[in-house]
Amino acid sequence: MPRALITGSAGFIGFHLSRLLLEEGWQVWGYDGMTDYYEVALKEARHAALAQLPGFTAREGMLEDAAGLADFAAAAKPDIIVHLAAQAGVRYSIENPAAYVDANIVGSFNVMQVALEHRVQHLLMASTSSVYGANTKMPYAETDKCDTQMSFYAATKKANEAMAHSWAHIHGLPITMFRFFTVYGPWGRPDMALFKFTKAILGNEKIDIYNHGEMYRDFTYVEDLVRGIRLLVDAVPPAPDAGAAPVAGDSLSPVAPWRVVNIGNSRKERLLDFVEAIEASTRRKAIRNYMPIQPGDVPATWADASLLQALTGYRPQTDMRDGVAKFVEWYRDYYQV
Repeated sequence: MPRALITGSAGFIGFHLSRLLLEEGWQVWGYDGMTDYYEVALKEARHAALAQLPGFTAREGMLEDAAGLADFAAAAKPDIIVHLAAQAGVRYSIENPAAYVDANIVGSFNVMQVALEHRVQHLLMASTSSVYGANTKMPYAETDKCDTQMSFYAATKKANEAMAHSWAHIHGLPITMFRFFTVYGPWGRPDMALFKFTKAILGNEKIDIYNHGEMYRDFTYVEDLVRGIRLLVDAVPPAPDAGAAPVAGDSLSPVAPWRVVNIGNSRKERLLDFVEAIEASTRRKAIRNYMPIQPGDVPATWADASLLQALTGYRPQTDMRDGVAKFVEWYRDYYQV
C-alpha cells in the first residue's frame, strides 16, 4: 500500500488531494500548522472529514519545526512527499513578508531535507502562476523566463523552484514543481475571490472588483487540479543520463531530475464573467465596487497546459460556471445559508 506525506493536508488543495489518494487506497500522513491566516474551524472540519476515511493520520505542526517534521516523517516512512503547505496570499505578503520567509523558504528547506533523508521516490512541490510576474506573452509556458515577480509571495515561490532544482542536481532526488492557476471549488479558502464574493452577495454586501473589472484569470477547478497532481506523481522526472525520450515543450532540467509543470484550465476568463457566474448560482445581483488594481497583483494569467497533457494524457476541463455552481452549493450547505 503506497504511503504519502502531504504537507498542508488541512488546506484547500491538500484536503482534496488527501481525499483523492485515500479513496485510491493510499496511506496518507497529513502535516499541517493549523495557522490562523483564515478560520481554523474550516481547517479542522477538513481534517475531520479526512479522518472518516481509512488510512489517514494527521499531526499538527509547523514547517519551521525541523525536528517535529522529521519525527513525523520517520513514522510515516513515505514513498512520496507532496509539499503543499505554505504561507499563501499575494496581498498579505506585503503586510507580513517575514511569515513567507519562515514558511515558504525555511519550511520548504526542511521538507526537502526530510525527502532526502528518506530518499523518497518523488518529491512534488507547489509553486504558483504568480512566478510569471510581469510576463506579457500568454499563455504562460513553463520554459518562459520568469525573473520579474511582482509580489513577495511569488518571489518566495520562485526561490523554492531554484532551491529544488539545486537539491535535485546535487542529490539526484526527483522533484516536480507545479504552478497553480487560480484554484477554486468546494472547501475553498475564505481569503479568495470566490469565497469572498459568494459570502458578500448572499449577505447583500458590496464586493470589491479590482482594476475596474479588467482582470483575467485561468480559473482551475480544484478536483481537476488534484487529478493533475495525482497523475504527475507517476511522471517521475528522469535523471539526465537516463536516455529518456524527449517530450515536446518539456521543462526537464538538462542537469537534474527536475521539472516544472503548469496545472491550469488553459482558458483566460474575465473576472466580470466570474462574478456573473456567482450571481447566476446565488440568484442574486452583486453590489459592485470598482477599484484600482492592488499592489502585487497581475492583470491576467493564462496557462499553457500542454506539458501536463503530454506527460499524463490529462488536461483540466471543468467549465467555470459549473465549478462555481458546485462551490455555491457547498457554501450554502456548509454555512446553512
